[in-house]
Amino acid sequence: MPVAPTPRISLSQARAAFVGGDGYLAACTVGLPTRATVAAVRADLDSSAAGRPDIAAYSAAVEHSRALFASLVVVAPERVAIGSQASAAAALVAAALPDGAEVLVPDGEFSSIVLPFVHAGRGIHVRTAPLQGLAEAIGAQTRLVAFSVVQSATGEVADVDAIIGAAARCGAMTLCDATQAVGWLPVEASRFDAVICHAYKWLCSPRGVSFLTVSDRLADVMPPRMAGWYAGDDPWASCYGAGGTLASGARRFDVSPAWQAFVGAAPALELFAALDPGSLHAHVTGLAAAFRAGMGLPRPQHPSAIATWSDPAGDDLARLTDSGIVASGRAGRARVAFHVFNDEADVDRAIAALRP
Repeated sequence: MPVAPTPRISLSQARAAFVGGDGYLAACTVGLPTRATVAAVRADLDSSAAGRPDIAAYSAAVEHSRALFASLVVVAPERVAIGSQASAAAALVAAALPDGAEVLVPDGEFSSIVLPFVHAGRGIHVRTAPLQGLAEAIGAQTRLVAFSVVQSATGEVADVDAIIGAAARCGAMTLCDATQAVGWLPVEASRFDAVICHAYKWLCSPRGVSFLTVSDRLADVMPPRMAGWYAGDDPWASCYGAGGTLASGARRFDVSPAWQAFVGAAPALELFAALDPGSLHAHVTGLAAAFRAGMGLPRPQHPSAIATWSDPAGDDLARLTDSGIVASGRAGRARVAFHVFNDEADVDRAIAALRP
């Protein structure tokens, strides 16, 4: 069932939902838990330790999380499968490709979206191209374009319209990794054949909660190779032997859920479902733009909540760390990310650490 509309909350209300956040510029590495997430996980642990684990509540948290994510990416819950790893979802998509298929990915793409195709066997060939030229690189032989809508190493935002248009003209399917996007950048999953999103970054959920959305044409050819008891039409009737009938929607691609992780995910997803996506996008990209301006960094082609720059020896990252700022470094670049719990003071503090 779809999630009932929830009252909108303000950015200040959302910021108050976090205990920390000041000086934390690493949501692109791991998000911070909300107060409600911490309380839910603690309550579950206390209940379990007392000999009262609530199995029904676990399943309810999984299904509530599925519906909340569906609302965030504007699809029906029946289109959403749950899992725990992005690479496992990508491997399912790889299994749907014909022998000898060409998969196009951006240069420097996150390996969890590349390796399942590299090691898929059956003659599947992975070809790379620069992100900004990805649409032009799609050809008649391309069967799948797999890319992150926001690149992990650089924070670059892909030209989704151009990629989708070129893929459609060539008859190629599209796989979008939205792990670095959902939670600050609006994503409409129905525009892609598959969307993979792990929720432990920008959606501030415990690690172990991921989602996969699938189109009809992908679902028709994708084998449910990881099907277990939870992929059944009635999971509690799929526990033994051959089990029952698999679910008719994307649930047949479910893997057995990490229950406690979903207990923590549900309240975090509720928070993001209650935020106005336009206001959140403007807030985080505005902070990142102010940081770039203060540092003299070039403006990106598409606004991003992540700012990166060359830092091969890690000197700038060390300066940020010494100033009590939590940031990250990837692929020889320093990386800062601005989320709902950040404000202008974080921008000023980071600039002061780098340009004393």
